[in-house]
Formats: sequence, structure tokens, C-alpha cells
Amino acid sequence: MSVFKKAAMAAAVAGITLSLTACQSNEAKTEMAAAPAPAVELNNQDLYEVDHEGRHYVFDDFATYQEFLTVGETSYRKVFIGGGPHGETLVFGLRGEDKKKLTGLAGVEMYNGNMPAAEDFYGEMRGEDGRLYVFSTLEDMEAVRATGEAAYRLTQIGTGPQGQTVVFVLNGSNKKKYPAELIARFNEMNAK
Repeated sequence: MSVFKKAAMAAAVAGITLSLTACQSNEAKTEMAAAPAPAVELNNQDLYEVDHEGRHYVFDDFATYQEFLTVGETSYRKVFIGGGPHGETLVFGLRGEDKKKLTGLAGVEMYNGNMPAAEDFYGEMRGEDGRLYVFSTLEDMEAVRATGEAAYRLTQIGTGPQGQTVVFVLNGSNKKKYPAELIARFNEMNAK
């Protein structure tokens, strides 16, 4: 009997499984450890807010926002009583994959000023007054949330998806430019 067979039998008798693959080098482990972690999706490219029945709703996902506009409710939410901009109940509408998260929710983080918006930010805010505000910066959205008005704007009466007045919010740096890109993006987002 060969030395190898004797060693294999001794290992089997002792209850230890002999594995030929156990002699792998540490190279595979090193490669796995050195592989970069997958990029974390910030989900900070858009934000949607709706004033509805005395509550202020916030969404960081367009599909969840659209579902809310259709049914008037959101399946998953994080609620803060009295946390809204004017003391109303603040409701963050969540995606299914976010429902168990306690932290790291883009809508919550951006709303609270803890996460910057993406460079190509897009936002919408629907008031109970029938106006639909459209934003290209989170800073402009925060200003309108605080004051209820846009200092600089282009208003289009009756052009919204349900005939709302659409207010394209501008700021000091772009107030003299026609917001063609913002209007195009709004039309793309709200195309039927």
C-alpha cells in the first residue's frame, strides 16, 4: 500500500476528511480581499414632495411617487408626527427594498440636509393649491419648502399632467436663462 493511501485511510479513520482542494494557496483569498467593494447607490438624483390631506410626503423614488399620485397612499413609510416644514406630519414614502432600513434612506438624508444632491438633480413639489413646482437644485427646493414661494420662476398655467400650473424654479445664477433643459426633463418625467 502506498504512503498516500495509508495517510488517506488514517485520516478517514480519525474522522477527518482529506480534501485535495485544501492545499490551495492564499492567492484566491488575497484576490477576494483586494477586490473593490461595489459602489453604494446614493439615490440622490431626485426628490419628490407632495402636500396631501394635511401631511407632507417625501419620495426619493419616481415609481413610488407615481404610485402615490395614483392611489393617494404609500405601501411603506417612515412617519414623523409634527416633522413637516410647517409642523404637519412628515411621511417618507419608501421602496420595498428600503422598508426595513433604519438609516441610509436618501429621501430622509437629503430632506434633513445630511446628503448632498447629485449634480443632475431633479425635483418636484406638489402643493394642495394646484401648483407643481419643478427644481434643478436641492437648494432651490429647500428654499421653496421654507417660504412657500419661488423668488425666481417661469410659470406655465395649466400645462401640468392634471392641468396644474407648473412653476419652474430658478435662482440668482440662472434667472435670465430660459430653463429649456428643466422643461424637457419635466416633460420626459411626466410623459404618458
